[in-house]
Amino acid sequence: MHNSDYKNTEVKMQSGGSKIVRKVTIKNGKGYKSITKYRNGKKMKTVRRKIQPDHITMIGKGKFVPGLFSDCQCSEKNKSRKNRK
Repeated sequence: MHNSDYKNTEVKMQSGGSKIVRKVTIKNGKGYKSITKYRNGKKMKTVRRKIQPDHITMIGKGKFVPGLFSDCQCSEKNKSRKNRK
């Protein structure tokens, strides 16, 4: 997996006009994962984290990594002053 590059994108459409995009990119043995949330076509939040080295080896072998995006959760509470009550 050290010399090959890997990219994967998953787009999940939800009811109410929201969309979640999950991306995984691995290049030169280093990798990043990101979650982007959209609401009504506007980008609300993006969280980007590094991928652990043992997860990179599992992805290189084609194995499923349970809970890969569990630390990239977006909290949309208190987004603006109007939402605070």
